Amino acid sequence: MNGNGAFTFLATASDSGERLDTVISRHLPDCSRSMITGLIRGENVRVGGKHKKPGYRVRAGDEISGHIPPPRLLDCRPEPIDIDIRFEDPHIIVLNKQPGLVVHPAPGNTTGTLVNALLYHCPGLGKIGHVIRPGIVHRLDKDTSGPLVVAKTTTAHQNLSDQFKSRKIRKTYLALVYGNPESDVGTIDMPIGRHPKDRKRMSTISPTGREALTLWRVKERFTGATLLEVDIRTGRTHQIRVHCAAAGHPVVGDRVYGKRKSADRRCKDKSVLDLLNTAPRQMLHAWRLEFSHPATAKKMAFQSPLPQDLSALIDALRARGLDPN
Repeated sequence: MNGNGAFTFLATASDSGERLDTVISRHLPDCSRSMITGLIRGENVRVGGKHKKPGYRVRAGDEISGHIPPPRLLDCRPEPIDIDIRFEDPHIIVLNKQPGLVVHPAPGNTTGTLVNALLYHCPGLGKIGHVIRPGIVHRLDKDTSGPLVVAKTTTAHQNLSDQFKSRKIRKTYLALVYGNPESDVGTIDMPIGRHPKDRKRMSTISPTGREALTLWRVKERFTGATLLEVDIRTGRTHQIRVHCAAAGHPVVGDRVYGKRKSADRRCKDKSVLDLLNTAPRQMLHAWRLEFSHPATAKKMAFQSPLPQDLSALIDALRARGLDPN
């Protein structure tokens, strides 16, 4: 690839029969698969002078050429927002995201996000990764707390993105849910996709659902509620919230997936139910994050303490004790 972002190469015999996006990823290792897919769909890639789809099966001898446009300027300004940084070096930042903080800006909302805070803390981050997600390789919902890793270089961004795609990064959550599961461990294996009627929600009944696997075990039981340790093996949008709701134990405080009737059925003690319904947000915490350092390959693990609101609710449940009935 030259300094202007243009590239040209001939497909080899080993490339024959492979998807176009896979072949380009192999020949341009510094570019992420998602970035390459975007280039192809944006008609920045040609095969034999013609535009093809990402799934086009390459033939040996195909001339593949394209152009990687320079990154667009980020329409997002640095802001002095406090962030809880737990680790930082020239390659990555690991921080503990507080509940209520949006990770990246959306159209019409370019202030008050984690990205604004990161740009203030690390001014060069605007050129790393996606135009509105500089350095961001994974995200947490606005009301979910816990550790996040952010890339400070293009190489680190690529490496961490690949670790997520190959499921080498492990994320363990704590979720306070309504009711008491019958067993102490379990697996939820249900595909997740956009809800067929409400496109703002995810669902296990979507006709275009993708594989989603959630493993859970009971960490502590209370009257009318249970604290679960949750290990997700896939990273679908709202996966834990959707799976817990589908299993009949919605996350406490979840206003989107925690239907009131389901909560009432799982928690029959009105005083406990009233307590749980004071939760200001979904009681979901990204407790532990494990990955390999993108430059040294050293195994790293970060664990974040429970946020004050979740900790206080758990203390209140402990004080009530476990109903033997």
